[in-house]
Amino acid sequence: MEPGAPRVLSQAERLAWLRLIRTENVGPITFRQLLRRFGSAEAAIDALPDLARRGGRARPIRVCPVAAVRREIDTLYTQDARLIALVEPDYPPALAALDDAPPIISCFGHTHLLQRNAVAVVGARNASANGRRLAQQIAGELGAAGLLVVSGMARGIDAAAHQGSLDTGTVAVVGGGIDVIYPEENTALHAEIKTRGVVLSEMPPGTVPQARHFPRRNRIISGIAMGTLVVEAAPRSGSLITARLALDQGREVFAVPGSPLDPRARGCNDLIRQGAVLVESAADVLRAIEATLRAPAQEPPAAEFLGADPILPSEPEVAEGRRMVEELLGPTPAAVDEVIRQCQVSAAIVHLVLLEMELAGRLERHPGNRVALIAGALD
Repeated sequence: MEPGAPRVLSQAERLAWLRLIRTENVGPITFRQLLRRFGSAEAAIDALPDLARRGGRARPIRVCPVAAVRREIDTLYTQDARLIALVEPDYPPALAALDDAPPIISCFGHTHLLQRNAVAVVGARNASANGRRLAQQIAGELGAAGLLVVSGMARGIDAAAHQGSLDTGTVAVVGGGIDVIYPEENTALHAEIKTRGVVLSEMPPGTVPQARHFPRRNRIISGIAMGTLVVEAAPRSGSLITARLALDQGREVFAVPGSPLDPRARGCNDLIRQGAVLVESAADVLRAIEATLRAPAQEPPAAEFLGADPILPSEPEVAEGRRMVEELLGPTPAAVDEVIRQCQVSAAIVHLVLLEMELAGRLERHPGNRVALIAGALD
């Protein structure tokens, strides 16, 4: 098999992948780095205690137990849900291109839809009647043009976007487990999407959504899509976070203008001032993405992990790199590329040190490939 070619994980691999991503302090970027360095999830799990200790952790890292992962897999299969790994053919290709793509997602519904070009439609929960009507109308027209519509199944604009695209294909990315309906008023909508579209999450089943889950959820919404349309949004709203994430991911951002007298229009009007495409109908979105739709299809970057990294730096080199990196970092996020530029060691050593520190619980990753120290995180 050629490197990067899609493949289906074995049952043992799937269990190990899920166990690794459910382990303390292992996020999507760290997951990829571990697999690239050690070649398999099993080998990475074996290496975790030593890596965390070298990063400054005093107590053992909590590795997800095999029994917990088996329960998660059994729960999903009992509910007729699917687990799709990053290297598998049904994984959304645009999402797979992101450095922080979830290694494994769980899904209800017709997962073949995830291979289609998509546009995200998001907006205010306390949306106006006109905003909901326009979101539903644009979503329906985008679907009729062959596009998949992605949103977050929140009340307001999200729900309207899903309702408008039920007949043509819609994906609801949820902040908790795929089996947890939030808000409860969307119970019927959840059932409809589960039957006719896709409900998707990176969280374990049964997870009750919390505020900290939604920015992570939002990066998946924008990551699946070629662009994100914001219909109504107040300043500092979750919809604007999704738009910023789309920009960070190199995707288009669209916004519907509104009256300056309506606080729900301020976010969209600000986006337009900052360069977002002004949208009054689906035709505006289709014109903006026409060139991308007509471009030859390209394979996403290879996400295959075959064999451990053969080049391992010496311990004295790593120790020197650790000293420099710790000196450069602070509580304010810094770009990883800038840390590498200012260090007198190789990029590989910097990435290894950051990996160790994250596993030790001392480092936090931020959007835009930035990192920061966690205050008081030493054990």
